[in-house]
Amino acid sequence: MAAAILNGERVVVVLFIGLVLFSLPLSLLLHGVALSLLALSALFIEIRAEDDASSSSSLSLFKTRPGASSGIFLGAVTLPVVMLSKLIQLSRALSLRQVPLEELEYLTMQYWATSASSLSVLVFVCMVIWCSPDRTRPPYSRSVMDAKLSLSGIVLFAVVCCVSIAATSHNGFHAVLKLLWVLLHGLAAVKLIQHVLSTFPSCASIGEALLVTAGIVLYFGDMLAWTIAKVTGYLNSFEMVSAQYGVKRGEISIIIQGLLLGLLLFPMVFKFVLRIWEFSSSSANSESRTYEIGKSLIFFASLGFILIVVVPSWMQFAQDFSVHPLLWVISFVFSEPLKRLSLCMYWVCVIYVSVLRFYNISKNSKIERILLRKYYHLMAVSMFLPALIFQPKFLDLAFGAALAVFLVVEIIRVWRIWPLGQLVHQFMNAFTDHRDSDLLIVSHFSLLLGCALPIWMSSGFNDRPLAPFAGILSLGIGDTMASMVGHKYGVLRWSKTGKKTIEGTAAGITSMLAACSILLPLLASTGYIFTQVSTKKKSGSPQGLAAKVVWKFWTIHPTIFSLLCCSTGHFKLIGTAQDSPTLL
Repeated sequence: MAAAILNGERVVVVLFIGLVLFSLPLSLLLHGVALSLLALSALFIEIRAEDDASSSSSLSLFKTRPGASSGIFLGAVTLPVVMLSKLIQLSRALSLRQVPLEELEYLTMQYWATSASSLSVLVFVCMVIWCSPDRTRPPYSRSVMDAKLSLSGIVLFAVVCCVSIAATSHNGFHAVLKLLWVLLHGLAAVKLIQHVLSTFPSCASIGEALLVTAGIVLYFGDMLAWTIAKVTGYLNSFEMVSAQYGVKRGEISIIIQGLLLGLLLFPMVFKFVLRIWEFSSSSANSESRTYEIGKSLIFFASLGFILIVVVPSWMQFAQDFSVHPLLWVISFVFSEPLKRLSLCMYWVCVIYVSVLRFYNISKNSKIERILLRKYYHLMAVSMFLPALIFQPKFLDLAFGAALAVFLVVEIIRVWRIWPLGQLVHQFMNAFTDHRDSDLLIVSHFSLLLGCALPIWMSSGFNDRPLAPFAGILSLGIGDTMASMVGHKYGVLRWSKTGKKTIEGTAAGITSMLAACSILLPLLASTGYIFTQVSTKKKSGSPQGLAAKVVWKFWTIHPTIFSLLCCSTGHFKLIGTAQDSPTLL
């Protein structure tokens, strides 16, 4: 029974949560308790949901991807664990006076908002299971015990959240505003996940939909908070928002956030304008070429208006962006034209050669699609790794631009916008497999976001030099090697129903360690990690002496040093480019 409950995926998630909880300082004890309760609730609900799914149960209402596990446990804890890890990092920085207190408070609100989104979806799933009319309810079964434990964990989590927020608030009114803000995230997540699963049936599991939903709600909540802070900041009447969201962010982050805001809101605007046009035009026949041309003109005109007028206006109002984003991007690119334009040309050449080559192979070869797609993971390594080492800020901006292009192309494909819609659909179908559907193709989004999110989340203070490389290495090298070795040599499976093999997992872990052992000395040699000691740090200080000792050890034993740093995780980078890093 224990082996059936703790399958391979759940064991990895539990170990990951345990490592984060082990690193908690006392100041974040309540946050760790809340995460533990959330994880236990998600685990028991997943067990109950998959029991129901095996007996043709209530969760069929969600129209999830066929053949996929529910993924509730992983989807519910991923974002809270990432947020808590970042909180641990910022708490260390705060003790060293590397970041202001406002940044820690801001991320704390993000953590509770994310946890509330996951918790609310878990409550919703639990209610669907219990209210299902075709469900059998034996009085003393394990499923009833799982549900009771889940509900107990949910109630305790809510209590811990209220206590933590009340303890860090200035007064009762401030605490109520914070709790209301967190509750609104939860309600929005429940509403959005219902919309996602009903609008895009058979495109995602519950866990995948939960992860996407929590991320979108958090992102839009952050945008709304910045806008509210701008509107009410002059009157100081909304203390919670103006205080918690008073952290200044960089221009690239603002541009990416505004661009994604416009593209995610664009479908609603386009549908509204299209319905008005169809209502006002008596000759609007969906089968005619005139209708398709008119629809296309409305699409591109609306898209241009959103991206050129609406989004920059919001950025200039809410974020105090001084110039038009397009002008800022042009100025940024041409501030180092040789390096950045050369990098763009390199990317274009790699993409052209790879897509042309693999597109022909996918049409004429009998190789499985999932293996062909792993070549794109290797292509991502060749594209992004040099850029991350030598041009990290430009790569941040390029990831945002690529994500925007992917969103526009997918919208064109889904709505068959003339003249590109059908061509894009035929082209994209050459790279799909059982994980995609005709309605929505998400594989390229997964690869791009998997590489970009660790880089974006490592912006600001970061004392883990390999953290930005986590997505590129895990997807480009670890996942690729695991798939290839597991497909060709895999015999021992983690579970009876899954396809993951122990041989593939071992290959993925080994390849990651080998890549890290090569990458870390390379980063040191290029100056990515070690910088010259600034005048702010005296060479005779303990920190400067420690840095010299470690540098000397690395020059003598680079391989041993790299393996120790990568395997133990004790390599901590403290400081910025202006305040030279020291090794502790």
